[in-house]
Amino acid sequence: MFRLLSGLFKIALVSLITGAGLSAFDITAADILTDLGLTPESVLALIERGVAWAIPNIVLGSMVIVPVWLVIYLLRPPRG
Repeated sequence: MFRLLSGLFKIALVSLITGAGLSAFDITAADILTDLGLTPESVLALIERGVAWAIPNIVLGSMVIVPVWLVIYLLRPPRG
């Protein structure tokens, strides 16, 4: 758990430093999106489409994986 939090902290710190550097050159997120031909609304729509696709697939996959994991867990020999 510590490695995950440490990694997230490092990503946040590097993102903050990078954002401050870009801000010093008067580069905004809107400028970058415009250069890529995107708008904040289109990015939000893409994220919503991705989530709408991912959630049913995660649920479907977990309906297979969780029972298989449970059977394997219950049939394991005891430790010790």
